[in-house]
Amino acid sequence: MAKSKIIARTLISLLLMVALLGCASTPTSSSTGEFIDDSVITTKVKTLLAQDAGLKVFQISVETYKGVVQLSGFVDSQKTKEHAEKIARSVQGVVSVKNNLILK
Repeated sequence: MAKSKIIARTLISLLLMVALLGCASTPTSSSTGEFIDDSVITTKVKTLLAQDAGLKVFQISVETYKGVVQLSGFVDSQKTKEHAEKIARSVQGVVSVKNNLILK
């Protein structure tokens, strides 16, 4: 009886460890929590860009991976490009910003 309890506890422990390791991030993929965090950051940056009267008219794409925000699209001036980057950096959780906006 005691031996079967030990085996059952060991199996349950192993299952829990496998489940937790399945949610861990790797260098090429993000964990579930990181994915959700990145989605929240992307949404916040997009919302702030859409609320800004000077940036609302531009089509700016925002992608986030492990806290790194990438901005892409076209803007009309260097000042607008820098302003979009400043907005992205202001969002909590942003590690860095890759500003790939192109002047048209």
